[in-house]
Amino acid sequence: MDEFNLHLTGDIHAITAANNLLAAAIDTRIFHESTQSDKALFNRLCPPNKEGKRSFSDVMFRRLKKLGISKINPDDLTPDEVNKFARLDIDPNSITWRRVMDINDRFLRKITIGQGPDEKGMVRETGFDISVASEIMAVLALTTSLADMRERLGKMVIGNSRSGDPVTADDLGVGGALTVLMKDAIHPTLMQTLEGTPVLVHAGPFANIAHGNSSIVADKIALKLVGPGGFVVTEAGFGADIGAEKFMNIKCRYSGLTPQCAIIVATIRALKMHGGGPAVVAGKPLDHAYLTENVALVEAGCVNMARHISNTKSYGVNVVVAINKFSTDTEAELNAVQSAALAAGAYDAVICTHHAHGGKGAVDLGIAVQKACKNVTQPLKFLYPVELSIKEKIEAIAKSYGARGVEYSEQAEKQIEMYSKQGFSGLPICMAKTQYSFSDNAAAKGAPSGFVLPIRDVRASIGAGFIYPLVGTMSTMPGLPTRPCFYDIGLDTTTEKVIGLS
Repeated sequence: MDEFNLHLTGDIHAITAANNLLAAAIDTRIFHESTQSDKALFNRLCPPNKEGKRSFSDVMFRRLKKLGISKINPDDLTPDEVNKFARLDIDPNSITWRRVMDINDRFLRKITIGQGPDEKGMVRETGFDISVASEIMAVLALTTSLADMRERLGKMVIGNSRSGDPVTADDLGVGGALTVLMKDAIHPTLMQTLEGTPVLVHAGPFANIAHGNSSIVADKIALKLVGPGGFVVTEAGFGADIGAEKFMNIKCRYSGLTPQCAIIVATIRALKMHGGGPAVVAGKPLDHAYLTENVALVEAGCVNMARHISNTKSYGVNVVVAINKFSTDTEAELNAVQSAALAAGAYDAVICTHHAHGGKGAVDLGIAVQKACKNVTQPLKFLYPVELSIKEKIEAIAKSYGARGVEYSEQAEKQIEMYSKQGFSGLPICMAKTQYSFSDNAAAKGAPSGFVLPIRDVRASIGAGFIYPLVGTMSTMPGLPTRPCFYDIGLDTTTEKVIGLS
């Protein structure tokens, strides 16, 4: 477990390196353009070889094509063409690409860079995101091949020129280098469960700040390996409002794959919380309400499960509810959840004990899923057509949350207008939203409705292939709590066994 969660797959390290290479390329390009003439800049971008001949590198032809320049000899460019080719003229205020690291560090959410004397006063505000929020993680998860990944990485938009044109990784000349850094990360890691079931571990974009699904590549490899009569279980992080919605509307669109069944995992404790139970605080003992029978509290919380079921069923897939049983759950509470799930339209609801008994404790779940997959009666239905405007798609998703409307900040309005003008309005939407509630308010449990969903900002992951609005105060860089888990982590220096990770 410790190897698995630390450095085993290497995906996050590769993503971090690639992301930060692009960030360095952005600021370096702005710096050099500000200190050099067109001629000097062009001479350094296309230096002559020992024979005195110039040539374009392969990646430069992508920018030339974008500019409509068909010449292949650098010496044939006119002064105007040299200017267009060599000067990206990036507007520092438009840059959306941020640095990343795989540590929760709240003090890096907003930083100032360029304060060293050698940077000649080129200071700007930026910040760090958590590595899994990088667009490169989303690209890895949504790519279908090495060639497709190369194209997606090159198309990533980092900001705009001062004239309002989008600037890409390939404009900066870094798309090929990013692909080299990611060439091994595209391969899934083959592992196994404790009982020997094969598991492909690949990619990890968080569902609350990205699209929250493992990779298309891993799914397709798994489907090939199991064959026509086999089953592949793939995870969509969190609930129907985040992971499942993005699985259907983003991942299925790009993969062309169609799920036959969706499993919604429920626990008595979670439903009690949604029914009005006391707040649960990490590191503190559970309140008595979660450890003793309270059927009324469970039933009150089932409205949350019912909405997850109805939202998931709307895509045309059968829903099976897996009720993970804890030792403190009572038969009456479990029966209440089963009844509520079936009443809400679930194909089946099964009590599971696999955490205690391994695979034997999930046999009934497996049988229910097998039956659900064989009884699909509808094709996959998307929540919205991508041809709708950005706002119409955001509002369709907000309606599925239970919202009566959407409120856009001035910044969000500005970004939506810009992305629409740049031709990106036909992309699906990836909402960055709290996973603790259907609304933007993490404390609003159950199935809230009639609220107005606030959109604070809107960003674009063009390479990955989606527009992502930031809902409310959702942050893309988490912070550490008062007592982080590192207090309990250590190493036995005799056995080299990791302590505190289990």
